[in-house]
Amino acid sequence: MSDGIKTFDELPRPAPGSSAAAGDARSTPRAVPLVGVIRNRRSYRNRGREQGAAPGADVIVETTTKRRELFGVLDSFAAKGVDYLAISGGDGTVRDVLTCGAAIFGDDWPTLIVLPKGKTNALAADIGAPDHWSLASAMESARAGRSVTRCPLIVSEAADPQSRVQGFLLGGGVFHRTIRLGQDAHRWGAFNAAAVGLTAAWALGQALLAGNDNPWRQRSLLRITLPGNEPLPGGDQRYVMIASTLENFPLGLKPFGDLREGLKASVLDTAARRSLLRLPLVAIGRRNRESGYHCFAADCFGFETDEPFILDGEAFPPGNYRVSTGPSLTFVAP
Repeated sequence: MSDGIKTFDELPRPAPGSSAAAGDARSTPRAVPLVGVIRNRRSYRNRGREQGAAPGADVIVETTTKRRELFGVLDSFAAKGVDYLAISGGDGTVRDVLTCGAAIFGDDWPTLIVLPKGKTNALAADIGAPDHWSLASAMESARAGRSVTRCPLIVSEAADPQSRVQGFLLGGGVFHRTIRLGQDAHRWGAFNAAAVGLTAAWALGQALLAGNDNPWRQRSLLRITLPGNEPLPGGDQRYVMIASTLENFPLGLKPFGDLREGLKASVLDTAARRSLLRLPLVAIGRRNRESGYHCFAADCFGFETDEPFILDGEAFPPGNYRVSTGPSLTFVAP
């Protein structure tokens, strides 16, 4: 996560007519598959390392450092009709590729490969990709026909539905402060599941021991509306919200209880110590039936917040937003 807050008008947009006919370019099967690799040079495990080869495949590697470079790279890949699109980076890199590629590929993406090279790799963990997974190993899995499908979630501004980002893990309320705390965990040398565990334990301890005026116990505006513009019970001030389309989480966590497929959300209204003490049980799937805890699945929902929200590790500004389900994407699985 960067220190700044990314506004929606900073997101690069394609020039009119710039996108390629992606599906048409892939219409003729190849004897040797063509793989386009987007490699984020700044990702934690990419620093000082070169992209590995993949025997039995033609590979095009494009190294990027800025989000605005992605449109040109993805448009070029679409024009060439790549059979596989590999993303070498962390969750933030995946989010940027999906966001920028939406205008190019629409609902017709090539098969995706996630190479977990970031400090956080929740999507890779969800589909079972190990930390050491290489492009060569991924192509062996592709030839064996191993794959899973996932739909990203789309966050769009209520006033401008065309201004949108795509990702997999959304958080509001105290989640913003918790993710910032996670940056300290990275500096201490904790990544992925270790960082999740350390950050969650530290944040919960702060909230339990702090006084009522401490930021770790403060609620914020989170006005949540369900389909049909029906307000979520519990008022407008809430403690934390998380939403995701992922199905498997680090450390075996089940923040949405038995809900697995599709878009789902969990919301905690209050920072009362009784509720906080139950959070570890909620996190492992023991759903809280007490007032003040909500868990729901929906094709879409809205939220308005007066604090930044987090999407795959990056902060976006307060505002009024709509969350919906994106296209079905196929990922190579181990």
